[in-house]
Amino acid sequence: MSKLPLKFMVPQEYRLVVLQPQGRLDLQGGAALEKHLVSLVPQPHDLCVIDLTQVDFMDSSGLVALVTGLKTARKSGCRLVLCNVQDPVRLVFELTQLDSVFEIFESYDAVLTTVNFPVLAA
Repeated sequence: MSKLPLKFMVPQEYRLVVLQPQGRLDLQGGAALEKHLVSLVPQPHDLCVIDLTQVDFMDSSGLVALVTGLKTARKSGCRLVLCNVQDPVRLVFELTQLDSVFEIFESYDAVLTTVNFPVLAA
């Protein structure tokens, strides 16, 4: 009886990144968020969650930061999602129709239960 050689599959590295900006995503807050998003250097298969629970205001500068982050993430094969978007901020997404561009989840728990991400199941 011959034995078959064993093959081991090593999964690709996965990384979960959670950002929780606070306050206002205006000129100053948006620039800070954009700088932070760019410094992350997203990798393929990363999941970047931006939890907007504590963001009570966002203007076009905040939108620019998020869109820039989304574009950077997509170019590198990373997935960027938003959660806990407060009503005043959600209105900005709806008025600009960016709610159809971003993946928006009601809660962080909804991200964890909905997104197919191997690290989350461990």
